Order: sequence, then C-alpha cells, then structure tokens
Amino acid sequence: MSSQMVSKDQVYAALRKCMDPEIPVNVVDLGLIYDVKVKPENSVDIKMTMTTRGCPLHDTLVGDVKRYVGKVSGVQSVDVEIVWDPPWDINKMDPNVREKMGFGKPKLRFQVDYETYMPLKIGNFNSEQDGSLILLNEKNQGFMVNQAIVDFWKSCDGTKTVNQLTDQFASKLGMPRQQVEQEVVQLLQQLLESELLKP
Repeated sequence: MSSQMVSKDQVYAALRKCMDPEIPVNVVDLGLIYDVKVKPENSVDIKMTMTTRGCPLHDTLVGDVKRYVGKVSGVQSVDVEIVWDPPWDINKMDPNVREKMGFGKPKLRFQVDYETYMPLKIGNFNSEQDGSLILLNEKNQGFMVNQAIVDFWKSCDGTKTVNQLTDQFASKLGMPRQQVEQEVVQLLQQLLESELLKP
C-alpha cells in the first residue's frame, strides 16, 4: 500500500483544533474524546462524549470533529460515536486547563444570587426568513440562538428567580435539576454578556 498510515497523534492534533463552543477549550483537553481507532484503510473511529446530555451544541461539535479530522492527510472517513458511559465530569479535563479556567470555583463575570435575582429580558427577538433565530440587544447587536434559548429568554420576565427558572426547565425537559442548573447558569451568563438581560 502506497498511502501512508494515519497516526493517532495526527488525529489528536486535529481534534485539538476543535473547540467546545460553550467553553473555549478543545475537545481533547476537555476530556471529551474517549477513544480513537485508526483502521488499516485509514478510516477513523472516534468515541466521544458531551459535557451534558441534550447539549444544544451536540451536532455542531460532531460536525467540527468530522471536519477537522477529515482534513488530516490520508484520512478516508471519520465515524463519530457519542457515548454517555462513563459520564463526563470536570475531573476528565486536563488539570492545567481546568486550573486556568478556574473550574471547581466558577468564576463568573456576573455574580447572580439564585435566590433573589429575577432575570428580566431586554432587547428583541427576530425570526429570519431562512429560519434562523436572532436575539437583538438594545444596541442592535444580533446573536444567533436556538429555540431553547429563545424559550428561556422569553421566560425571563422578571417574576422568577434563577432557582424557579431552573425548576421550571428541569420539569419541562425532564432532566435532573443539577444538570439543568449548569445549563441555566451558562445561559444566564451568555445572555447577560450579550446584554439581553438586565443585570
């Protein structure tokens, strides 16, 4: 066979270019890649997980992984299998990265009190002709969002605390509260930074 065998190192190097959009860390350092197999005909099998089930960025991340690994010279095909066992947790992250990110002690730009802070939406919602959903802040800066984020933003009407919003979404999604809380807090941070909620 004249074509060169693709190495695992090449695959991992490509995966390191692939960032989790929620946390600016690549999928390798984040500990999302569980296994990489390169078969003789240079097809690559990747087992990976996600930080949370029902992660809205699921499809984008899988697409990115396939795209980056597919660019490695010689790779014929890329197969990504999402597995939930063992479940991901923060300890799977590269310890140096974890420390740099301040994980374990969430460092948030906006400190919100879950008991008392009642998020109040500001700005406007736009649905474009091509089906994309946009939230516009009062400076008219637009942010591409998905339906779940729109629903969440709409439910921030200034009458519910963060805890109540979390409860509401946990029962709506049928997911464990602890997991939903993580997502809710991330969303709140993003919406606050995008100036779509009153701080």
